[in-house]
Amino acid sequence: MIEFLAPYFAFVNDPTAWVALITLVILEIVLGIDNLIFISILTNKLPEHQRIPARRLGISAALVMRLVLLATISYIVALTQPVFTIFGNAFSWRDIILIAGGLFLVWKATKEIHHTVDPIDSKDEMLSNTLQLSLGGAIFQILLLDLVFSVDSIITAVGMTDEIAIMYIAVIAAVSVMLVAATPLANFIEKNPTIVMLALGFLLMIGMTLIADGMGYHVPKGYIYAAMGFSALVEGLNMLARKKTKRSE
Repeated sequence: MIEFLAPYFAFVNDPTAWVALITLVILEIVLGIDNLIFISILTNKLPEHQRIPARRLGISAALVMRLVLLATISYIVALTQPVFTIFGNAFSWRDIILIAGGLFLVWKATKEIHHTVDPIDSKDEMLSNTLQLSLGGAIFQILLLDLVFSVDSIITAVGMTDEIAIMYIAVIAAVSVMLVAATPLANFIEKNPTIVMLALGFLLMIGMTLIADGMGYHVPKGYIYAAMGFSALVEGLNMLARKKTKRSE
């Protein structure tokens, strides 16, 4: 058994492979932030007793999906091959998946922003969504976005290393961090209403980025996360200022 697995873990004696592993783990965790924000916002609409099970099921399903995709990695790599061309632009299955996922995120974020900004006109609809969103419905939407982010994550992993064992370890580590961080993040978002709007803005930006990437206009991830980090810093300063104002009053 050990001899059978030995070729897959030959990288342990290669310092370069360890650097690739650490880099890929960090990258996969950062890429998981998008998915985690969506899961937090979506599960907060469920009854309280269903929120934690929904997060655990959704994230566990994401892990299974990514491991299955890694097992079929040759087909995932083939998703980058063009399947048709429109106005001189070639589109692959990966592009189609990213565009579809981006459109879903834009629709979902826009709908939630409308509910937040105009609660009077959408009061009945919002109440219906809050009460009728089932555990199964939440899991389905989480899986839908998991598929998009998983394909992007696996293709990123392929671009970082050729060692399949490194990819498996990085994916498992990243999803484990997501599993631990999901509930604290969701609770923080729920307790701070202004963070909800910021998170929805992030989802809107991420959706547009996925669409642009699918259309062939790649936006460096560093720019996206730098913008998200700066916005989060500004909101953190606003929260600190509000707390000091309340204390002084």
